[in-house]
Amino acid sequence: MGLLGWAILCFILAVISGLLGFTGIAAGFMVVARVLFAIFLIGFLILVVLLILGIGIAAG
Repeated sequence: MGLLGWAILCFILAVISGLLGFTGIAAGFMVVARVLFAIFLIGFLILVVLLILGIGIAAG
């Protein structure tokens, strides 16, 4: 499972645990989901910029 998959999984677990009343656990899952999504987004943007500049494997 990739980074985005883990972020989505943490988000789903946060929603479920929040609905069940485990607000502390839900907050923890949301922090993890945000961090993983931010890392994914930064990596994606770096790869897009490299592709636009013609640097990387896909430009070959």
